[in-house]
Amino acid sequence: MSREVDVLVVGAGPAGLVAASRLAAAGAHVEVLEREQWPGGVPRHCAHRGFGAWPHALTGPAHARRLTEAAARAGADVRTGVTALDWTGDLALATVGPGGAETLAARAVILATGARERPRAARLVPGTRPAGVHTTGELQQAVHLYRQHIGTRAVIVGAEAVSHAAADTVRTAGAEVVALVTDLPRAPAAAARTLDARLRHRTPVLTGTSVTELLGRGRLSGVRVRHRDGRTATLPCDTVVFTGDFVPDHELARRGALTLAPGTRGPAVDGALRTSRPGVFAAGSVLHAVESAATAAREGAHAAGAVRDWLAADRSGAAHWPTGVPLVTAPPLLRITPDRVTPADRLPYLLRTAIPLSRPVLYVTQDGRPLHRARLPLAVAAPHRPLTLTARWTHRVDPAGGPVRVTIA
Repeated sequence: MSREVDVLVVGAGPAGLVAASRLAAAGAHVEVLEREQWPGGVPRHCAHRGFGAWPHALTGPAHARRLTEAAARAGADVRTGVTALDWTGDLALATVGPGGAETLAARAVILATGARERPRAARLVPGTRPAGVHTTGELQQAVHLYRQHIGTRAVIVGAEAVSHAAADTVRTAGAEVVALVTDLPRAPAAAARTLDARLRHRTPVLTGTSVTELLGRGRLSGVRVRHRDGRTATLPCDTVVFTGDFVPDHELARRGALTLAPGTRGPAVDGALRTSRPGVFAAGSVLHAVESAATAAREGAHAAGAVRDWLAADRSGAAHWPTGVPLVTAPPLLRITPDRVTPADRLPYLLRTAIPLSRPVLYVTQDGRPLHRARLPLAVAAPHRPLTLTARWTHRVDPAGGPVRVTIA
């Protein structure tokens, strides 16, 4: 069975749903494929508030419902339980769902497949294979969607913002948080969040500490940890939650031989969120694992505008797909998204640093020629928190020149 649509969106998280809403409202025939049984992406199992516009912030499930309803009202067809398996053409995908196998062809494709946390096996933590081992997403779904019992004592591996969200979920389930454990020399979450855990919840936040082994048979009985001074200890628990360490869900991009960004391993894109394949766009956490739902939604809206331009140019026969100039960073910067640039780009760039930096200044150059200098409005740039670089300098880029370099001092 084969069908054609104007735009095929893979992934019904904030990026995919916002893009679908904008494009359907503009008159395009849009179909959204979601492999889960419910649309909404990660927010649908995040029970805390903070989603949507302040001061009317919503819980994650309420925000997911609002985005889904907006897409449906606009006329987008949101299909759940449908998995995109592989490419069958430049802009065609083989899919399987409740109705069986189907091939969908489109004039444009948006990859909004999101990101996932690396599980215990990918982090090479040895030991037995007992029950009680989760990632944050698995934990939140078990507690908030399926009302499952998760145990009585939990160790959280990580001390980022998402780690504290996992700790809140554990407490909501009626279990005790034994400790948050990070191998970093200082807790990466905001200082207020760390102090709240230590003082209000009486939860230790152990820095410079690694989980070296899982213990127990049948059910987890504890985790063995090693402190930076070489001391070891066993933390008795029946649940462990591996948090953070996100990677993009880029399998479809890899299957399509799309160019991947070396810093993120997500699809390489320019400021219009165009990938290396004409007609294929990408938005949201598949580009940069992982930023906020608001960032994903903003990129979904930006991608919708770029897709509208592509469809209009395609109809007129004037479609053009620029390759863009590579955008590269130097240590201590870890990555930048988008990682290609054209003179017409207007989407701000997101960066991450590997180490804390006091009163950081960003420098943008091409072939030794200064393009931009910006002092960031931060007293300290910290790892695990995004830095933003404006795109107001992109008109100075020479499309025939060498890579554009971004450095920080």
